[in-house]
Amino acid sequence: MSRACDLTGKIHQTGHNVSHSNIKTKRRFMVNLNKVTLRSEFLKKNFRFRVAASTLRTVDKHGGLDGFLSKMSSRNLTDKASKIKKLIEKNIKNSNN
Repeated sequence: MSRACDLTGKIHQTGHNVSHSNIKTKRRFMVNLNKVTLRSEFLKKNFRFRVAASTLRTVDKHGGLDGFLSKMSSRNLTDKASKIKKLIEKNIKNSNN
């Protein structure tokens, strides 16, 4: 299982540990992932994700999973999130007709 956010695809960053004598050794800054269950109000269904803490704050800001996916561009989402976004959009169109 990769260490990447299931919604945004955010992955680790690389950098250096710098000693007092300015010796640089490579290191990785890992993503702060949390296992969460998010509910889609339109689909009336729960989805389990491994989400970065920063992404989780953004989901809360936009009012939940449905609001977050509707605001985000599909090219900024992972395949799993894009499929859920398409299901939500399809369900909204069907409920309006």
